[in-house]
Amino acid sequence: MDAETPFGIDDTSHEILAPERQILPLVFASPHSGANYRPEFLAASRLDPLALRKSEDSFVDELFDWAPRLGAPLIRALFPRAYVDANREPFELDPAMFEDDLPDYANISSPRVAAGLGTIARVVANGTDIYRAKLPFDEALRRLRLYYWPYHRALASLVERTRMSFQSCILIDCHSMPSCGGMKGRGRVDFVLGDCHGASCAPEVIEAAETALRALGYRVTRNAPYAGGFVTRHYGRPREGLHSLQIEVNRALYMDEARIRRAPAMAGLKEDLRGVIAALGGISGSKIAA
Repeated sequence: MDAETPFGIDDTSHEILAPERQILPLVFASPHSGANYRPEFLAASRLDPLALRKSEDSFVDELFDWAPRLGAPLIRALFPRAYVDANREPFELDPAMFEDDLPDYANISSPRVAAGLGTIARVVANGTDIYRAKLPFDEALRRLRLYYWPYHRALASLVERTRMSFQSCILIDCHSMPSCGGMKGRGRVDFVLGDCHGASCAPEVIEAAETALRALGYRVTRNAPYAGGFVTRHYGRPREGLHSLQIEVNRALYMDEARIRRAPAMAGLKEDLRGVIAALGGISGSKIAA
């Protein structure tokens, strides 16, 4: 299916691009590049398809597709972030979105929920409401069962198998960010690396990524404005040999943000990211193992 006309009806939660043989202690994940929009979701939304796509990390899975060729698996969600967000706790839900009461175990007060960007988003990235009417809670459970949990079971399996094979695992959670952000619309740097302020990975991991990117001439910051989401926090347990780093790529480097189309510069960025993947793969497992 053409990624620029993505409105398919595939129910598959995710796809794993596996290397012929895994030779790197790395796992790459793209939870927000999915673009299979269910027709019933489109019908329930008050937004046109292009507006819904503003929440995607479009083409990020393609940016990192050197990973399998270099010897590391890449898992990509096929469902869109606006439908269910795999980078959230399973029950970060806004009670105002639902026609029935939420269970006591739902997290209704997180900053993500307050912003309308919980596990089932209320708004797209620009703050516009998605739905015409309230949803039944059973719909949230259905999306979790069919999409969210299968994705995380597969990701957890990749991470654990990698740790068993290499004594440690480095999970790279891959995202993109709008080129401008904040109240004044200021331009952003090229990459933001997030390690939950040092909690989700050994220092060698973020240092390797930053050094490789800066050597290529990119502007890089750490943990601001993105320190790492649920995936980074949940899977990053350095004392157990599990390291997680979030990478945010400035969309202006590789795509037309308004039309959601690949830009000619995308090929060069992919080649640069090949070097970054290799640098991360060169980290000594013995230095970062538990």
